[in-house]
Amino acid sequence: MLTPPDESLPPFERLVQLMKILRAPGGCAWDAKQTHESLIPYLIEECYEVVDAIEEGQSEQLKEELGDLLVQFVFHGIVAEEKQSFEINEAITAVVEKLIRRHPHVFGDVKELGTAAEVRQQWEKQKLSEKQADGKQKRLLDGAPKSMPGLTQAFRLGEKAAGVGFDWPDAESVTEKVHEELDELKAAIESGDAENQAEEIGDLLFVVCSLSRKLGVNPEQALKGSLRKFRRRFTFIEESVIDSGKSWDEFTLEELESRWLEAKEVQEKNNE
Repeated sequence: MLTPPDESLPPFERLVQLMKILRAPGGCAWDAKQTHESLIPYLIEECYEVVDAIEEGQSEQLKEELGDLLVQFVFHGIVAEEKQSFEINEAITAVVEKLIRRHPHVFGDVKELGTAAEVRQQWEKQKLSEKQADGKQKRLLDGAPKSMPGLTQAFRLGEKAAGVGFDWPDAESVTEKVHEELDELKAAIESGDAENQAEEIGDLLFVVCSLSRKLGVNPEQALKGSLRKFRRRFTFIEESVIDSGKSWDEFTLEELESRWLEAKEVQEKNNE
């Protein structure tokens, strides 16, 4: 039996020591087997669980999920140390230094920035200048991972382009573009060209994400809110069908829509 980490250590150091013990000979066979690649699904899952806890307003759950996410950070850091790629503290030091550089309006001689949008623009410009100074070939949009969910990626690509001045002037101009994309989608539908239809739907979604950014709305969160609302209302309809003792195909679309409106009225009354 191995000895657990020293309880007198600071919490972060104790976690690091614990993970090293689990990876060591005589530790946990599963932990010892993991690699950067094998841990990817768990990292993504933990990120989503943190998001769920935030959106549900559960502070105790958030505390637990942030701890689980921290385990993933430490896990990857230890794997990197074992491969002699870098040490955990190097990653922490690097991000602290980066945060200081990216806030010249706080720690440097740049004038104070009045809005969050101005800070975001300054961040993107500072990031781009750092990459150029390092002689790296990365481009501005490389900072938005391609593995991101589509809506989030669209939002971030728009943010990054806007950070260097490539953006619509206001929400109204984006709205006009939404109507333009809708007209193009209608034309594609009329043509019967499936490939073109898919392309136009993608363009429409991208522009809607830009509109949401202009309005200060996160499209991923907005869509999830609508999905939660749909779940509640559809569940109301489903319970109504079950209580009737009938099957779905015994109801007309008009009858189902009537129950949908009833669900909407009830839930709006209850502020759901």
